[in-house]
Amino acid sequence: MSSRSGEPIVVTGLGTLGGWGSGSDRLAQALAAGAPLTSDVDRSAGYHLPCSARRACLVPPGQLTGWLAPAESRRMSPPSKLAVAASRMALRCAGLTSAEVEEAAVVIATAFGPSTHTEVLLKQILLEGPESASPSLFMESVANAPAAQIAIALKARGSSVTVCQREAGPLLALGLGAREIASGRAGRARRVLAGAVDEMIPLLHAILDRFGALTREEVARPFDRRRSGFLAGEGAAVVVLESQSGLAARGGRALANLLAWGSGFDPTAPPSGWGRGHRSLARSLRRTLERAGLRPSDVDLVVSGASGARDGDRLEAEVLRAVWEGTPLPPVAAPKAVTGEYGGGLLAAAVLAAAGAPMGPTPGFGEPDPELGVIPLGPLGGSPREPKGADRPHPEALTPVPSPAPSHPPPRERGTRLEVSCLSPSSPGEGGGEGAGEEGRGDEGLGRGRSEPPSVVLATSLAAGGAGAWVVLGKP
Repeated sequence: MSSRSGEPIVVTGLGTLGGWGSGSDRLAQALAAGAPLTSDVDRSAGYHLPCSARRACLVPPGQLTGWLAPAESRRMSPPSKLAVAASRMALRCAGLTSAEVEEAAVVIATAFGPSTHTEVLLKQILLEGPESASPSLFMESVANAPAAQIAIALKARGSSVTVCQREAGPLLALGLGAREIASGRAGRARRVLAGAVDEMIPLLHAILDRFGALTREEVARPFDRRRSGFLAGEGAAVVVLESQSGLAARGGRALANLLAWGSGFDPTAPPSGWGRGHRSLARSLRRTLERAGLRPSDVDLVVSGASGARDGDRLEAEVLRAVWEGTPLPPVAAPKAVTGEYGGGLLAAAVLAAAGAPMGPTPGFGEPDPELGVIPLGPLGGSPREPKGADRPHPEALTPVPSPAPSHPPPRERGTRLEVSCLSPSSPGEGGGEGAGEEGRGDEGLGRGRSEPPSVVLATSLAAGGAGAWVVLGKP
């Protein structure tokens, strides 16, 4: 499955919610500090074993205030609320009004869907009988409910797509969103809202723990010899994608260029684990770079999907080493040690990195695993490679971006100050990254004929079950 774009595609807005709270500035601060953002999981229902994992990266209370009206939130599941709020943040960041996204497409990834409503619905059916099932609960228990609620809330009449590919979903959603623009299915304005959302309820947390997926420590330790599982996370990350011509026409600014996107599959993977097919995944990743006119040596930073999973990190390391073929890797960031697994933290971190936000040390990493041969950012792994010339990032770019209020602004409670922070992006027309197909097809201008190659961020994520996804972002 592939596509091609005749003009560059850019990221113009970012909205996030997670363990860091709400707003990209808070996430950027957490990533720079390199500290896991965990809180205690409610164990009162009795789902957890006595010695099970106790911590997760959960959204703090009160983060939706001002973004959802009480009347509309009553019909939404928790993931739908997070997704709609993050979408409105992304629009505000991009400087767009609701009227400007009426033809936009929506592409949202979720690993588990609305777990809260699913749990309640199953209890009704199993304990009270099928006739007791609530139709309203059912409508919000399906995986595509968050994408549908975004489209309803923003009156986005373009295609609505839901991606269910576990850990690979957020990056796949970004690539599919770009393909909507390239194929002309994103309306005349050629805009897409793409991202990911998940919630982490006690039942789901307990199930993941019983499958041995979660660490029972305070930190996840990606790429570390002592890693014992990942920290579960929840939240939402939504970006606004636009064609560069459309962005220039409205006088907007870009956070990052989307240079290429791609995917692969490991046929050796079991249904709920990681396999040994790193060579096939590495070939797909190299093709993505090649079709974008890039070489592995052009990559300045890898934003890795390593999470602390024993087999997942092993496969991630094998793929990276195979792509670089014995040459030194660029600096590797592992943001899931801060944001947790699920909820789009990896996607948001990749956009922030491409926009110039510094990536801090990797929490918990202290003992390199000789089998992996990857040392992430931190005291042992150094700092991100210095970009070239004019593509040097500006960490001071983490300043609020003034933008017009939406035509239908989210309601506020009396006395509540609604604040949205966003990276200060560069002006349109700078840079020249092309969109690429799922196999990473990029046209001329992606580093060809330039005296210095662009500053490039590669985001990768490998899912249990065999799916792999990667996105290449460049400085605007």
